[in-house]
Parts: sequence; structure tokens; C-alpha cells
Amino acid sequence: MQRLMLLMVLCLSVSLAWAGLKTEEVEYRAGDTVMTGYLAYDDSIKGERPGVLVVHEWWGHNEYARKRAEMLAQLGYTALALDMYGDGKVADHPDDAKAFMMAATSDAAALTARFDAAHELLKGHDTVDAGQVAAIGYCFGGAVVLNMARAGKPLAGVVSYHGSLGTQAPAQEGKVEASVLVFTGAEDPMVPAEQVASFEQEMQAAHVDYELISYPGAKHSFTNPGADAFGKRFNMPLAYDAEADRDSWERTQQFFDRIFRDTGASED
Repeated sequence: MQRLMLLMVLCLSVSLAWAGLKTEEVEYRAGDTVMTGYLAYDDSIKGERPGVLVVHEWWGHNEYARKRAEMLAQLGYTALALDMYGDGKVADHPDDAKAFMMAATSDAAALTARFDAAHELLKGHDTVDAGQVAAIGYCFGGAVVLNMARAGKPLAGVVSYHGSLGTQAPAQEGKVEASVLVFTGAEDPMVPAEQVASFEQEMQAAHVDYELISYPGAKHSFTNPGADAFGKRFNMPLAYDAEADRDSWERTQQFFDRIFRDTGASED
């Protein structure tokens, strides 16, 4: 009976915590391309709050990206899981994911326009303080948010989880406005040690406010609980790491507390 009562209390607590959660699928355009976004926020919070863009993995705008947007809403932010591929394209095979990613990255101007369109949409939402927006990204999305920071986009901060750290347009001193937080796996063959070292040299040379956390033993996609199944199915070096996932999310919350405080967020 005591266990049943405890379960009921826990379920009630979860229900109350999410009582104000509002989500909606939104369509927007980048040029002639229709993009599909997913907006999440806590309707019980009054007034404006910081906004966070969520950039998906190379699989596309899927349920994982939407789940992260909901988790951010639970923390008190308004989050937009954006679409970098357009037309609702989502891959369930690495060949398709690679094709979608290559098509998106083949035109840097179009890629930036898609990010900018989502940024404008989020800034224009009634719940968002337009001067306090950050971006997070996973794998492909991690590389995207880092490149947006390098390009000098007006973001309070960016967070990259197991994303590529290489670039053909390195950060230049005085151009990067965003604070940068990077999480990478020490055993991720897609982000080798040489790339990590080069990235750190780049950030230091440009005097960027950055921090890089490398998790021993962690492989690619370590924040995604579905990574093990994908890795096994396609014989890829993907693996979920619960501790790295937990720690990176805690550090992300601390990072947001700092950057949004520094940009004038309320501490109420």
C-alpha cells in the first residue's frame, strides 16, 4: 500500500509539473522551402523568458529533438526545435541522413537562412525576450550551432553535444558574441582528439568565452537513449552514456543560468 501511495504521489507531481506545458507544431519559410518547427513552453509562467533553439541530429527533426524542447520548457524556457532539412524530412537510415545533411550543408547561405528564419520565429513569440536567445545542437546540430556562433550570430550562448568541431571558417577575434559550451566523447571516432585540440586552439586564439568537456569512454550520440539501437542496427560507433547525458544536461542548465543572468535575465 505504501508503495502504491508513493507511486500515486510521484505521478501527481509529474502531472502538476507539466500542467502548464504547451506545445505546437509550427510552419515557417526559409526562401521557398517550408520548414516544420516544434514550439514548447510553460504557459503557467507569466511574461517573457529566454528562448532556446534546438537543432536536430543528422536524422532530421524527429521526436528526440522535440523531447529536448519539452525538457527546456520544463526548465522555464521557450524552446523551438527547428528544421534544417525542410519539408518534414526525417531519415531512418544513415544513407538518407547523410544525403539530407550533405544537401543542407552544400549551400552555406541557405543553411544560415534556415537557422535565421527559426531564430526570427522564436524571437517573435509572445513569451520570448528577443534579446535572450541561445541555441543547442546534437551531432549535425552541434556543428550548426558552433558555426552560427563563429559567424557572429546574436546569441547569448551555444551548446554542442557530440558535434563535429571542424570548420572551414574559424572564429575570428571580436566576432563571436556567444559563449560556447561543448560536450564531446573521448572515444568518439567522428570527433577525434586532433579535431578537439584544433578546436580549442581556435577558441583560444579568438579569445572566445568557451568551455569543452570531454567524457572518458563516451562514444558518438552519448546523450541519445536510442543510440545503442541505431549503433547495433547499422554497425555504427554510437552508444548512449547515461552519466555523460546527466552531467551534460546539468552543466547546460548552469551555463544557461550564467549567460542569461549576464544578459539581464530576471533571477526571480
